Amino acid sequence: MYADICQLLNIQYPIIQGAMAWISDASLVAAVSNAGGLGVLATGHLDGEGCRAEIARVREKTDKPFAVNIMLLSQFADDIARVVCEEKVPIVTTGAGSPGKYMEAFRAAGIKVVPVAPSVAIAKRMQKDGADAVIAEGCESGGHVGKITTMALVPQVVDALDIPVIAAGGIADGRGMAAARMLGASGVQIGTRFLVAKECTVHQNYKDRVIKAKDIDTTTTGQSTGHPVRVIRNRLAREYEALEKRNALPEELDALGRGALRRAVKEGDMDYGSVMCGQIAGLVTKEQTAQEIIEDLYQDYLRVLQSITK
Repeated sequence: MYADICQLLNIQYPIIQGAMAWISDASLVAAVSNAGGLGVLATGHLDGEGCRAEIARVREKTDKPFAVNIMLLSQFADDIARVVCEEKVPIVTTGAGSPGKYMEAFRAAGIKVVPVAPSVAIAKRMQKDGADAVIAEGCESGGHVGKITTMALVPQVVDALDIPVIAAGGIADGRGMAAARMLGASGVQIGTRFLVAKECTVHQNYKDRVIKAKDIDTTTTGQSTGHPVRVIRNRLAREYEALEKRNALPEELDALGRGALRRAVKEGDMDYGSVMCGQIAGLVTKEQTAQEIIEDLYQDYLRVLQSITK
């Protein structure tokens, strides 16, 4: 089953690196693709020409397939969609909406489209819009999340669709990969473990905080705004939650959170930075190269399968 997504995306391993704004840059993307997975360039913080420049940097570092993620709520989504078509990027992933209005252009450019879906209804819409595969992302993941757990979401999406389904959220080792396969997934998307890849350019403070994190260290802020975000609990998260409890105006919440992800990623601010991270962080215990991460994941997955069939 995992061979299906490898064939579709022309990759060696059924492992997709999650798109993380300010984090998933050319260095990480190329390292993951060179290691046989699918590196995914995040563009939530870029405009069209910034995206084009980063695509060029990816291509300087790898000749393997890679993807560009388009955050459809971005004010630059139209520009980025145009750029990926002009640049003939092989694969696009999308989040926060439907890529339907771009599908004709993507098809004309020969681009495979793999949207993120947090529910069965959205996944079915993506298939109707012409997606090649869908990423079913559970609420255990870091960053912007839905409401359904991966364990509950993935099999329901698999049953509802005729295209491959990639499982995301709460997966960081071979056991998670094996579980995703048992649920019917054709591959996995992993973000948090790649945060501590040696090729990831996130601030060292961020990496150290993820490595130190325990199972209960994340929280979900932004519930009141309709755009919940999973982060490691810190001063910023506690103040944000306090504002939400007293029904603060959206303007207050926006002012507190503005620029917080960049502060964490670039400046290493672990107090008032937004330290986006999945619940699986407790299983992430050391820095490794992207190749070491992928090989560990896949060999562990094979060992789990062997133990099941004994």
